[in-house]
Amino acid sequence: MDFVGAKVRRTSLHDHVLRVVLCLLGFALAAGNAYALPAFARQTGQNCASCHAGGQFPELTPYGRIFKMTGYTIGERMVPLSVMGVLSYAKVRDTTKTDDPTVDFQKNNSLMFATGSAFLAGKVTNNIGAFVQVTYNNYNSQSVGPNGELGRFQGHTQADNMDIRYADRFIDANRDLIVGLSVNNNPSVSDPWNSAAAWMQYTPNASPTSHQFVDGSFPGFGSGGNIAGATAYAYLNKSVYAELGLYGTANRAMSFMSAGIADVNRTKLGGTNPYWRLAYTREWGPHNIMLGTSGMVAHVFDAGSDTSDLNNRGRFKNFGLDSQYQYLLDPHAVTAQAAFMRQVTNYSQNTLNNFVPTYFQADGTLVGPANPSDTTNTFRAKLSYVYQAKYGGSVAFFNVRGTSNPLNQNSGFDAAVGGLVTTNDPNGTGITSTRVNGNLSGNPATRGFNYEGFWTPVQYVRVGVQYTAYNKFNGASDNYDGFGRNAKDNNTLRFYIWAAY
Repeated sequence: MDFVGAKVRRTSLHDHVLRVVLCLLGFALAAGNAYALPAFARQTGQNCASCHAGGQFPELTPYGRIFKMTGYTIGERMVPLSVMGVLSYAKVRDTTKTDDPTVDFQKNNSLMFATGSAFLAGKVTNNIGAFVQVTYNNYNSQSVGPNGELGRFQGHTQADNMDIRYADRFIDANRDLIVGLSVNNNPSVSDPWNSAAAWMQYTPNASPTSHQFVDGSFPGFGSGGNIAGATAYAYLNKSVYAELGLYGTANRAMSFMSAGIADVNRTKLGGTNPYWRLAYTREWGPHNIMLGTSGMVAHVFDAGSDTSDLNNRGRFKNFGLDSQYQYLLDPHAVTAQAAFMRQVTNYSQNTLNNFVPTYFQADGTLVGPANPSDTTNTFRAKLSYVYQAKYGGSVAFFNVRGTSNPLNQNSGFDAAVGGLVTTNDPNGTGITSTRVNGNLSGNPATRGFNYEGFWTPVQYVRVGVQYTAYNKFNGASDNYDGFGRNAKDNNTLRFYIWAAY
């Protein structure tokens, strides 16, 4: 889920937050015993902590993983509808090194309704179930006036994570086997562990650019989401999990999996795009552990390009390793996760053919030609603790390393204006640089920590605060965009209220 800037007065922010908290808590208490995801809880009759570690959705317990792998079919058929919403507030440490703060830090220091989702989720038959999410982004785009001035924000609704399953379970004296088929739109959304790429970032973020630095970096597949695929999986004796599938463009009969996304923005795949997952798990007493690996090869057409021309098609090769440990014994819940993803990006031939070196080095020499491929390594580790399914916190470390490539450089020196980095192109050279999100080196290196504390006053309302601190961003610790912006300037404080029913 992706997410410019009136300020909230200091005297009114506290009042706004207080009203929202009281409203949400009153709604929650009036609703009685509902749970997260509430549709699933009503179906199974279980509370949050049965399926979610420390009651913190969506991180799953062993029981929650079995529920997912058996196709969301445990329990009785109920009304399969749930909703959730997120209120969010973010403040970036330094908003001065910019040409326009209302663009680079939209809604900074403002409380807002960030996003909401509706879910059709639960049991269809004894063997068929679904998790279908449609998400509304309240700040999807911003109108532009006749003179280029920015106007009001406009909301938009589109397909989000979708996972429709057929599953069966066979148990005898010597065997416990779960087998299933998942039709889904996001590689690894079918995965039952939260160290998988689709689930490691589990607190929904907001799209305004004030939130762009929240929570750091995560491992992910180059294909992205809102595509369409089918995967077959098996889980044997609660120890070995294997999944294999193929993905393609979400079009024709599968177009609902990318509903609401304009065709020019829709991910288009060509050729064969396999996905695989293998994991070993073990449970003993209150402990459980998983060691796993996953990967995918995706042939992706350049955004908005002609899919009849194979020279517009690039390739992403992903290989990942991940692990998870849990200790679950009331009143304590401890989860430790680590995930690593290597991505090799082979750019399309037309991307390479159309690249013309523009920027100069500091010594006045032109930057070199584009690399035909790049390798990026992303690592993230997280430790969380929850007490009494109410009070908790986490700390996460993230680190991105990779090759430098002029193709990924969007800031640089202009020899025609005395070797400066400029945004206004004074000599009409066509050389402009990007502030805040600029990359002077063409290197993706980004590193830092994310700290979070949260309180769950009732089962499906979470109040949280996050602080994301960077010591490297876009390839450097200092002056990464060429305009004097340092990595630590992107440090961000975020407050959120997340509720579901």
